[in-house]
Amino acid sequence: MAQGLFISFEGVDGVGKSTQVKKLQEYFQSRGRRVITTREPGGTELGVQIRQMLLHGGDVDARAEALLYAADRAHHVATVIQPALDEASVVISDRYIDSSIAYQAGGRELTEDHICMLSQFATRDLWPKRTYILDLSYEQSRLRLTGEPDRLESAGELFFERTRQAFLDIAQADSKRCRVIDASQSIEEVWMQIQSDIEQLDLEDLQ
Repeated sequence: MAQGLFISFEGVDGVGKSTQVKKLQEYFQSRGRRVITTREPGGTELGVQIRQMLLHGGDVDARAEALLYAADRAHHVATVIQPALDEASVVISDRYIDSSIAYQAGGRELTEDHICMLSQFATRDLWPKRTYILDLSYEQSRLRLTGEPDRLESAGELFFERTRQAFLDIAQADSKRCRVIDASQSIEEVWMQIQSDIEQLDLEDLQ
């Protein structure tokens, strides 16, 4: 019997997460798997409203921001991710818990322990089987962004560098789950590394 498989993509803005999410979706669909793609914040109707407040609203206190992300994630897991996994689907999420750790504990400088406890409570300790962290420099990231920058994209280089380093620290601390990929490579070069890694996951996850 097929089992549900949960995969997340992480990284600073402009690294190309959405492109690789699409390629991974097509990969699994070509192998007959049902695939759900989603994102945080904004993977539910409630999440869309929270996303608007967080990314395009006014200033939000750092603790309030962390709680809003956790509220979005709790609803997201309960109504989208866990039901899909229970039906043996592949779930691919553009951002998940690691983004809260990197942006709130890294960028906003709240404590990582508080963010982790909050996120684990919100998700009932649900973690992805695999997380791909796409890594890119500040200069390259700025060149790739289009349109009016959102509240996080406008936070400046120091915030960016703290967040980027936090993602790298997460990967080092959890090397079994996380894979860091140089996002300055071409789309196909990034995808080839992801595909190679996916094919090495436990066979029972891919049957």
